Amino acid sequence: MISSNDFRTGTSIELDGSVWRVIEFLHVKPGKGSAFVRTKLKNVQTGSTVDKTFRAGETMPQAVLEKNTMQHTYKEGDQYVFMDMETYEESRLSEAQIGDRVKYLKEEMEVTVLMWNDKVLEVELPNSVTLEVTQTDPGVKGDTATGGTKPAIVETGAQVMVPLFISQGEKIKIDTRNDTYLGREN
Repeated sequence: MISSNDFRTGTSIELDGSVWRVIEFLHVKPGKGSAFVRTKLKNVQTGSTVDKTFRAGETMPQAVLEKNTMQHTYKEGDQYVFMDMETYEESRLSEAQIGDRVKYLKEEMEVTVLMWNDKVLEVELPNSVTLEVTQTDPGVKGDTATGGTKPAIVETGAQVMVPLFISQGEKIKIDTRNDTYLGREN
């Protein structure tokens, strides 16, 4: 159990049979009446957000989440096969369970799988990945880093905006959190 006074950004709680993560919180002590905690909660399974107010000191169950390091080994049909790095057991996850980050998932990549009650909630990729550009318009002499951007398709099929001087076959570093180009990889 966790008290509403102990809420911090990132705290996970169980509410109405699902897991909610605290995005924002504010302890309010009005001049008249009792104190309360105003929060913005995000449902980890669905991604929806809701504003909720709790009485100060109100307790609720804290969600016990498991984090497992797993390695993506291969794709079979529409299932992605992951191997637990500690027990070497295989798990199969669908594209829906992985979410939109599947576009940066490549074989032998290590990810963190967040589980609650043996259900996969989230698959966390590394903050940045290095991928090869498989398709883009050719760079022209005189193109500069600040001159503009163009679309490029990387080896996993994702499309990223890159500077004009990037050409096909180069390895680039991409931020998986906001789909941005970080630089060339040497």
